[in-house]
Amino acid sequence: MNRAGRKRLIVAITGASGSIYGVRILQELRRHPGWESHLVLSASGALTAAQELSMKRTEIEALADVVHNVKDVGASISSGSFPTEGMVIAPCSMKTLAAVALGMGDNLVSRAADVVLKERRRVVLLARETPLNLAHLRNMTSVTEMGGIIFPPVPAFYNLPSSLDDVVNHTVGRVLDLFGVQHEHLLERWQGLRKPQAVPET
Repeated sequence: MNRAGRKRLIVAITGASGSIYGVRILQELRRHPGWESHLVLSASGALTAAQELSMKRTEIEALADVVHNVKDVGASISSGSFPTEGMVIAPCSMKTLAAVALGMGDNLVSRAADVVLKERRRVVLLARETPLNLAHLRNMTSVTEMGGIIFPPVPAFYNLPSSLDDVVNHTVGRVLDLFGVQHEHLLERWQGLRKPQAVPET
């Protein structure tokens, strides 16, 4: 927590497809005055967001409480003495996954993830790639063994989504659940199987 009693969450957006996930997480955190978002946006992440969402870097950065330069490995979030609730990388490219798995710390995204892992805080990676090769799978195993959570943004269909927003919000809601961010409007909670409707006889 910071001095104002707000919980901190690091949000990194890297160069995989699916920049809407990181943007939607930032938008949702803005709805919660008890949370402070710390954004790290890579150059590839900004490029992908411009392609997929027609959003400028400045528009994405305006959604965050604090913005860090991806090259600033001396930023506050690069130290374990800076308290956070954890980190989410959304989306997480395979390059970033590999950097986290190997503890490279070559930019602020991988350095912050390394710090969160060593402090035994929660790291969630929305790994975005398909199909997966053996290097991807082994890197996912390595991150999982270190305590990270691999969270591919796989859509759910039991809630009968009617739009892309429904699909994105369901994933974002599940991610925020992992950090204890309260919300009720993002997803429909599972209530058990619906009773099958009677099929009329012909």
